[in-house]
Amino acid sequence: MTQRILIVDDERSLREFLTIFLEEEGFRTDTAADVAEARELLAGRRYDLVICDLKLPDGNGLEILAHARATGVTAPFVVITAHTTPQHALEALRAGAAEYLSKPFEVEDLKLILTKIFARAETPQRGTEMPEFVGSSRPIMRILELVPKVAASPSTVLITGESGTGKEQLARAIHYQSPRADGPFLTVNCGALPEGLLESELFGHVKGAFTGAVKDNPGLIRQAEGGTLFLDEVGELTPAVQVKLLRVLQDRRVRPVGGTSDTLVDVRFLAATNRDLAQDVREGRFREDLYYRLNVIHLHLPPLRERPDDIPDLARHIVARTCARLGIPEKRLTADALQLLQAYRWPGNVRELENVLERAMVLESSDILTSGALRDQIHGTLLSEPADPIPLPEDGTDLEELLTGIRRSLMRQALERTGGNQRKAASLLRMSYRGFRYHAAKLGLAPGDEDTR
Repeated sequence: MTQRILIVDDERSLREFLTIFLEEEGFRTDTAADVAEARELLAGRRYDLVICDLKLPDGNGLEILAHARATGVTAPFVVITAHTTPQHALEALRAGAAEYLSKPFEVEDLKLILTKIFARAETPQRGTEMPEFVGSSRPIMRILELVPKVAASPSTVLITGESGTGKEQLARAIHYQSPRADGPFLTVNCGALPEGLLESELFGHVKGAFTGAVKDNPGLIRQAEGGTLFLDEVGELTPAVQVKLLRVLQDRRVRPVGGTSDTLVDVRFLAATNRDLAQDVREGRFREDLYYRLNVIHLHLPPLRERPDDIPDLARHIVARTCARLGIPEKRLTADALQLLQAYRWPGNVRELENVLERAMVLESSDILTSGALRDQIHGTLLSEPADPIPLPEDGTDLEELLTGIRRSLMRQALERTGGNQRKAASLLRMSYRGFRYHAAKLGLAPGDEDTR
């Protein structure tokens, strides 16, 4: 079946150009000039990809993305803008965009993105596949030890952590290790829908309950019967929806919008938020009784910057998995590339790490990923202080012996690079020639004939 792409841009010339280009490439296209028109088209037709401008006359392209995800549209989004900054790029990636392009862009760049996205879409996805958690840091190990115990319990779980830390992945891990693993796992983003629509999506509605309710809708809670419902960004719930959710959690009964009777439900609830719900309770923004109903078991996922020791294994895992999915030879990360990844603060956490590595893999023609290739994908965002390159062992270390080993290694490398010329080797290490000769003799490094080279 020919794939269909929706183009959303207020520039008529760009819409026409993309239409001609994409149709020549074998795609079918529709176009929209603003947010309202895009929403109407997304509601009435299935798309395989959306190419969307960031700035539109009646809103923001990310609003279209959020609305699409909240209403079950899974098509990947490519965000384009004439005013790209690192912050714009990060906002787009955090919102769930697959890629973004800066205007003006090269046709080859767009072709590359299309190839990557549709190669990804053709990879079979197993909905019941056990999510993988990679890492050996203490925070991650503690969570992994708890997952089987938490999964075996019917209790509600509240998962907290910054955006992109893997809260939904953890929720899936709990579901697929639970007795409900054969049941559905459904998710809803509580912050992406207006109150009326969210209420209908969660609790369902009866025909005629409101304008547009042309048939009964069971709602996600009833659709998750025998399985798990994951409430993402639960801290964004409005007070009215909080009251209705509390009643479901207390009584295990749900009443659809416009309905007159309740239905008993057997659903496990998992919730996640990047907000401090305890603080929201103190400030009156979140119901205390609902908070305690949700927070029976609390799991916290730390940001990536607080567990830099996990980054090398995580990066290698992402590279291997992505290369296999894209059908390309596996690439190797160099030591300097891993050091760069550990030095970056990763405001978008694991999601941003995945995006950076995937772009680098697609754009890098060699089978090696260096720090240079990765630095280009980090878009100039300032790095934090580098992570400690030499971790201190639990039982301490002999500092002098360690420093001697480092000195020997660097001096040996300098001699090899300069063909044994001690004067040039000393210059590479910012040492005096006399000092270099002294340490070379002390460390048993072969002296070069510096005067004849």
